[in-house]
Amino acid sequence: MIDGVGRRTVLRGALGLAALGGVAGIVDLGRAAATDRSNGTDKLRVGYLPITDAAPLLVAHGADLFQPEVVSSSQPVMFRSWSSLAEAFISRQVDVVHLLMPMAVQLKYSLGSSARILGWNHTNGSALTVAPHITDLEQLAGTQVAVPFWWSIHNIVLQDMLRARGLTPVVRTAPSKAAGTVGLVVMSPSDMVPALANGAISAYTVADPFNAVAEIKGIGKIHCFLGDVWRDHACCALLVHQDVIDRNPAAVQGLTDSIVAAQMMINADRPAAAAMLSGGRYLPQPEKAIAKALTYPPENYQIANPSWSPQKIGYQPFPFESFTTALVGAMHSTVVDGNRDFLDRIDIDTVHQELIDDRFVRSSIAGVGGPSAFGLPTGLTRTEEVDLT
Repeated sequence: MIDGVGRRTVLRGALGLAALGGVAGIVDLGRAAATDRSNGTDKLRVGYLPITDAAPLLVAHGADLFQPEVVSSSQPVMFRSWSSLAEAFISRQVDVVHLLMPMAVQLKYSLGSSARILGWNHTNGSALTVAPHITDLEQLAGTQVAVPFWWSIHNIVLQDMLRARGLTPVVRTAPSKAAGTVGLVVMSPSDMVPALANGAISAYTVADPFNAVAEIKGIGKIHCFLGDVWRDHACCALLVHQDVIDRNPAAVQGLTDSIVAAQMMINADRPAAAAMLSGGRYLPQPEKAIAKALTYPPENYQIANPSWSPQKIGYQPFPFESFTTALVGAMHSTVVDGNRDFLDRIDIDTVHQELIDDRFVRSSIAGVGGPSAFGLPTGLTRTEEVDLT
């Protein structure tokens, strides 16, 4: 089902990612590009990061929801950083991934990747975690804050929050308390907890369960859930390559059906999902942290918009066009350490159709009872709601 790609193509893509603030070293990428990664089977291979965002892919595997003729029964491949997962995807080590939506935009328009989004993996599921002494965002001035990737919803929302409070995000510049600047640094999620513990950073924004882990360990606290800033925003999307769709659309439909079924299973019993994900089978964090991340009690947190349920990671698959459009618009004002020229090549009126193929997820949703099965509007349209107060 998956064709191999040439060394020159992979190397160009990998080096492009590195230049954009992304992947491993040049030597490693060159070695990866020279390796034949063509799929020797007709079955798709899954890659993921150890975060609750990946739960639909992992539960689909654990509950045997994947059609055996479509997705490999082998253990999904775990990566430790977004950059390494992206490099594995573009070099065809893996065929199906959950990837940051802004990163998917970068892959398509900066590197010319054939990546296509089939649907959303989840909504919400991220937070800003701060050191115990931090009570106001203004206290972040003069300190370093970690984000998981430059082109991430975390970086976008964090910067909007900082600017709304008169702070200025900076990269490759020493932050100054007097000047009201906050230094941003990209860090793998697995490195954020120890960095906060040893004082290397004052805060981080990332997907769970890394926020829950900091609270359980007593080294940090959740300042706010990002869903309290941008209602039901998408963090990760489900990606495959265009040639996979072209070659076997029936297999892609089967893949999407399995993910939608997994999302419904998680929503039906979150404690059971946490148990399935833990124990070292899929996620390395303690089950207590995973369960907490899936079931945050809202009364334990200061929430500005309780009707939004911002503390609750949402497992629904439909990719709203309004979000894609708003996301790309927000990327234009986001500070990153890397090339931004690709943003000028994006047509805001066509980006959703170019990036996302929602035919399969529409069919999957219809197959489980329609939009109401996920509490979605019948017409599958919405208006974006952002609160920076």
